[in-house]
Formats: sequence, structure tokens, C-alpha cells
Amino acid sequence: MHYRHLKAVDEEVSALGFGCMRFPTVDDSSENIDYKRSAEMLDYALENGVNYLDTAWYYHGGESENFLGEYLNQRRAREDIFLATKLPPPEIEEPADLDYYLEQQLKKLQTDYIDFYLLHSLNRDRWDKLKEFDVTDWMVQKREEGLIDYLGFSFHDEYPVFEEIVDHFPDWDFCQIQYNYLDREYQAGEKGLEYASSSGLEVIVMEPLRGGLLARKPPAAVREIWQESDRDISPAGRALEWLWDDERISLVLSGMSRLKEVQENVRTASRSEPGSLPEEEIELVERAADKMRNLAPVDCTGCSYCVPCPEDIWIPRIFDYYNQSHLYDNFEEMMESYQRIDAEKRAESCIQCRECEDKCPQNLPISELMPEVDEYFSE
Repeated sequence: MHYRHLKAVDEEVSALGFGCMRFPTVDDSSENIDYKRSAEMLDYALENGVNYLDTAWYYHGGESENFLGEYLNQRRAREDIFLATKLPPPEIEEPADLDYYLEQQLKKLQTDYIDFYLLHSLNRDRWDKLKEFDVTDWMVQKREEGLIDYLGFSFHDEYPVFEEIVDHFPDWDFCQIQYNYLDREYQAGEKGLEYASSSGLEVIVMEPLRGGLLARKPPAAVREIWQESDRDISPAGRALEWLWDDERISLVLSGMSRLKEVQENVRTASRSEPGSLPEEEIELVERAADKMRNLAPVDCTGCSYCVPCPEDIWIPRIFDYYNQSHLYDNFEEMMESYQRIDAEKRAESCIQCRECEDKCPQNLPISELMPEVDEYFSE
């Protein structure tokens, strides 16, 4: 495992961080984490050098922090691990809520301190609300009390908002942005990466595989590009090593769902370091990105923030079928998969309440896309 020295906090963290939002479950319910399989994945990651675990209040319907706390209490020494979690801005209605949610998270995680604490999924509205409650002063106070070590935020909005947040508070230690070879100009993007790095913040990357899209067998047009390389490497490996080649990136989070994924990502992290990727390989990645952008119609990462839907619609799965049909030209197969979803859980049941749109970090117009998807698969 390669490690990165975080100058802003003077710590050594593994190049690969474990994102705790896509654990395997025992059924289709996100809350029912499969403890045995998930613990096996964490065991392998930690035994092979991963030392950074990232969770949040909302992950797995609120159960990720509970699972992680139980796992660490039973199986791992807390001092050997950097633990990251996030304040949930939508739940904060008054200053007292800041203390309440941090206290609840410490209980759920069964710890008396959090190494990396973030304001979760900031956008313009959430940032403006938290500023009214002097949230950065509160974070400094919690650090002085020994409850938080390092202060940061994750981000889902346009670049000008990102720059404003960075400039507002001189004590930020780190930020977390969505970044991959498809999303170089999306949200904070590469411009935000450069601004944060030059401002002295450590940059943690989330969604490096665009919700698993970049880990799948590539479409034929992209596969032809990869075949120009003489290197035997998986699509996920290509996407990750492209990120680790950038010295501005401190750590890459991957939300892994199978032991096989953990093993592969650990291997890739162990052989990747800044400046090691040949120029011709970087060029292939850029060409593949251009091709992929023209194929996938919906920028869904499968984060599942939009569920549960009040009408119990399976939004991420529906978008996945829709994207797969366009990417792989397999309409018949995806239409059959879509039709196997219970009728009340298909796109046709959307009532355009827009509750999901308030939660979506990608700002997708889900209520407009649902009728489009339903019509597409009904043809």
C-alpha cells in the first residue's frame, strides 16, 4: 500500500480509503447490511494497509455508522484507524442540533473522537444555513474539546460556491470532491482541485468510478481505445491509477460492495503513485472519457441518497438500466430487467413530488427523467 503524507494535518494516510456507503446487504433494503461479508471486506482492507474509513449519517439508511462502530469495537484497535464521518446539514434546524448530531454519531461509532469531520454535501443553500449557526466556530470549539481532529467539507454544487467556502474559513484542513476522468469539469472539478490544493487543503476524491460505471466492462467503442494499450489492467484500475497519478490528490475513496473489488483496488493502490503513469496511457484515458460522455444519458452515481422514495420507486436501479441500455446497446435485456421490477416501483409510479431532487447531490431533474425513462422502456 502506498501512503500519502498530508502536510495540512501531518498524518500518513493510505492512498485508498474505504467508503462505507455501498456495503453488501442481505436483501434490497439498504439498511440491512450483511455483517459477515462487510466485515470480511474491511478485514482484508485493513490487513493490507488501508487506514481510512469514511462514513456518514445517511449512509445505508443511517446504519453505516452503527455497523462501523460495532465492527471497530469488536475487531480493530481504534487508534490504528482514521475515522471520517459527516454532519448532516438537512437535519440542522437550530444551533443545538450541531451538538446533538455529533453526540449521536460518537455513540453510533462507539468512539470518543472523530479524526476527520466534514460538513456533508455542501451546496449554496446548506452552506448559507450553516453559516447562520456559526458552524465553523462550532467546529473549532469541538476540536479544542478533543472531539474532532481535522475539519473539512464535502461538496456538491458549482465551482463559485466551492471557492467561496474555501475562502470563508482559514482553518479548513481538507475538502472532499467528486472527481474522476469523466467529471473533470463537473461541480468543483479540476478547477476546484487546483484551487483547494494551492490554498493548502488536502483533497479527498469521492466517486472515482462514477458509482461503478467506470468499473464495468466498457462499451465497445471504449474497449477499442483500451486495446491500443499493451497493459493488462481492468477498467476500474485504469480509473483509479489515473487519479493516483495526480500529486494534488491526497486520498481516493472507493465505496466497495464485494471482496473482489477490495482486493483489486488494494492491488492497484499498491502499484500507483504520483507521476508514474506513462503519457500515452493518460492520453488513452482522455479519449475514453470523451467517448463515454457521449453515451451515458443520466449522470447518476448510484449513491442512493434519493431513496427511500415516498412511492417506493427504485430510482438508482431504474437509472442504471437506462444508462446500461445506452452504453451497451442492449435495450431488450434492460427492458426485460425494468419490466421485472414490481409495477408500483417503476418510473410510471412517480408523482413528481420532487422530494428526491432535494436529496440528490448530482442535482438531477429526477421528476422529469422518470416519465422519460418509462416511455423509453415502454416502447
